Amino acid sequence: MTSMTTVIGVDIGTTSTKVVAYEQSGARRSEAEHGYPLDEPRPGEAVQDPVVVRDVVMTALREVVADVRGQGLAIAAVSFSSAMHSLIGLDDAGVAITPSLTWADTRATRQAERLRVGAGGRELHQRSGTPVHPMAPLSKLVWFRETEPAVFAAARRWVGIKEYVVAHLTGEYVMDRSIASATGLLDITTRDWWPRALAVAAITLEQLPTVVPTTHRLALTPAAATELGLSNVPLIVGAGDGPLANLGVGAVQPGVAACSVGTSGAIRVMVEKPGVDPLCRVFCYALTDDLWAVGGAISNGGAVLDWATQALAPELGDGGKEALIELAAEAPPGSDGLLMLPYLLSERAPHWSALAQGAYIGLRHTHRRSHLVRAALEGVCQQLALVLQAVRAAGHEVREIRATGGFLRDPFTRQLLTNVLGSDVGFAASSEGSAFGAALLGMHAIGLIESLDVAAGLVRVADHHHPQPRSAALYHEQRAVFNSLYDALTPAFRAMQRIR
Repeated sequence: MTSMTTVIGVDIGTTSTKVVAYEQSGARRSEAEHGYPLDEPRPGEAVQDPVVVRDVVMTALREVVADVRGQGLAIAAVSFSSAMHSLIGLDDAGVAITPSLTWADTRATRQAERLRVGAGGRELHQRSGTPVHPMAPLSKLVWFRETEPAVFAAARRWVGIKEYVVAHLTGEYVMDRSIASATGLLDITTRDWWPRALAVAAITLEQLPTVVPTTHRLALTPAAATELGLSNVPLIVGAGDGPLANLGVGAVQPGVAACSVGTSGAIRVMVEKPGVDPLCRVFCYALTDDLWAVGGAISNGGAVLDWATQALAPELGDGGKEALIELAAEAPPGSDGLLMLPYLLSERAPHWSALAQGAYIGLRHTHRRSHLVRAALEGVCQQLALVLQAVRAAGHEVREIRATGGFLRDPFTRQLLTNVLGSDVGFAASSEGSAFGAALLGMHAIGLIESLDVAAGLVRVADHHHPQPRSAALYHEQRAVFNSLYDALTPAFRAMQRIR
């Protein structure tokens, strides 16, 4: 293989798919990104049409393939990343009979709460590595069985969005071990489907895809190869976007944490053996059989910035996010005592209960729009700080943090995150951590890169931020109050859920 060989990383995200072609050196040669809606027709629903997502993936992939070919470059492989926790029911012909329920769909809240606090709830988390939460396909399956029994009975197969797309491209139903480890249905000790979890979900082994390593190769069908212009190019099944984001920012060594903030957010560190802490504050998802991501995800990252743009400053129109961040910078650190719990899409780590709802606390007549905006952004960063705190409390050293994601493209939000975490943060040169991670995993799978440690060495950290002592101290003091509000408001959250 020459340096003119590329590997294409495909990242199927929550609101868009990014396709990027990289040389073996890590240099980016082509990219395309197309979006699709996240439909929320009723409270708790967060779904997508899987056909729409599949067609967007095909469009973006065709564009990059054509561009790479036009540059005279070879394509050695296509490797996939995907948002985790999605669930789609298929009939005998492989046609979707449900929408794609995304991680943000919270209709299974009652089922998840019942499982979580019931006998065996802790084992479900610790044995599968997946928190018992409505995001998890396990909880969604129980919800389908109890609330839509006809659909549940009609489903011949259950897959996620990446499996749906990969089956379209290859004709095979397989699920990589990384995505599988985020379903709540995999035993992370045996690395295969867990009979007890399948019994809880009331499904059979035959209704699930075959579990394969993340480096597993597949062949495109003749029709897909012709449509894409990819003859004799292997498809690498890839992994989940979270673990791949670690690889994409070079955070695969012990003690190096990855922080990604897109629509949602997460902090993860890599360990060599799977496991969850006794208090079940963290998840454990596979990257490979020998590398596992331990950490926590938050539901409310860039989604909060989107909400603030629409709800607090709709008149800003195009470019509203940039103007909104400038507005937030007008308020002082700590927003003059105003806190926001940014639980607009419920919440996940470190409490793993979907009861939470958003709230402003400490609102006074002296607060202005700039305070409301800044408090919202500070709330996102505070929630990430709680995740970092939980990772450390679970016994994992974090001596370095590398961050990426659309929420962190602005110097203000980068410094804000650094101050709230109270630690130095390095920002990768590329904001497409998961797509790059997918490409690096693909390079490893086909032998272009000897190991993932070597792959991590290709990542360039372009920007470093250091905490500003006074702001960091203030945020540390506020965090104790911020953390206490979850427990204090839980009775109100429960009451509001009953009313809604």
